[in-house]
Amino acid sequence: MEYVNLGSSGLRVSRVCLGMMSYGNDSDRPWVLDEDQAEPIIKAAVEGGITFFDTADTYSAGASEIATGKILPKFFTREEVVVATKVFMPMTPGENGWGLSRKHILSGIDASLRRLNMEYVDLYQIHRWDSRVPIEETMEALHDVVRAGKARYIGASSMFAWQFAKAQYAARSHGWTPFVSMQPHYNLLYREEEREMIPQCIDQGVGIIPWSPLARGVLAGNRERGGTRHTTRSNTDDFTDYLYSEADFDIVDQVAAVAAARGVTPAQIALAWLLQRPGVTAPIVGATRLSHLEDALGAVEITLTAEEVERLESSYVPHPVRGHF
Repeated sequence: MEYVNLGSSGLRVSRVCLGMMSYGNDSDRPWVLDEDQAEPIIKAAVEGGITFFDTADTYSAGASEIATGKILPKFFTREEVVVATKVFMPMTPGENGWGLSRKHILSGIDASLRRLNMEYVDLYQIHRWDSRVPIEETMEALHDVVRAGKARYIGASSMFAWQFAKAQYAARSHGWTPFVSMQPHYNLLYREEEREMIPQCIDQGVGIIPWSPLARGVLAGNRERGGTRHTTRSNTDDFTDYLYSEADFDIVDQVAAVAAARGVTPAQIALAWLLQRPGVTAPIVGATRLSHLEDALGAVEITLTAEEVERLESSYVPHPVRGHF
């Protein structure tokens, strides 16, 4: 495993982040693993050198945070591990049960820490942009979370580049804590973030930790051109149909061809491409089988040639903006 700084911050993280959305007892998502099933996968991640784990309050209605808080202390002291969570999505009934108001952020961090059974998180991220709330209110509240010792750093997730710039300006102009990371939707099938968000992050020293690096399994071969699906998740995850299209399978075919020539899996090729992209710190990888984790760890060891990269990128089709909402 390799370790790098998260952007220009001093926080050191593994080059692969394990996404914890796949774990939590009694989830209504049929592909999510209970804690007992998740523990061997997390143990293997730790043995492979992963020290960076990402969850959110909304995953399985809080059960993912509970699983994260129960399992990680079995393998790490608190100072050895980097834990990230998020705030924005609805967690309680009513108008103030979601969003980025001061009220929801301050209640949200306390609720997350209770579920995690931790005194602080390393990275507290806003899950989306909230157009209902002045950005100054949001950034001041996040600054207060850091000043209170409940988070070490703050980060953001999918939004437009102008929104991210506005948030950073609000923080810096008031002497508040700025974001050190951006978690965008970014993979071989969806590269729209390369137009503005990623160049902005590189210029400003913001770490990039992409979500859905395997396009929700499409790049790993969990579904085929024409609609055939091979996994529980691909058969129950309608959001994938919204994000991607039939035209994207031209890239899936190229990934499979490069992988076959190398004698590795398509997932390893897709992740290796992302790991070589400018500004990318650590893709957030989900794993519900040990083989998924082995793919992620193996990808760190692969360096693609310029010819392979050109082949993988040659069939890209521009997309409408997807994943900001």
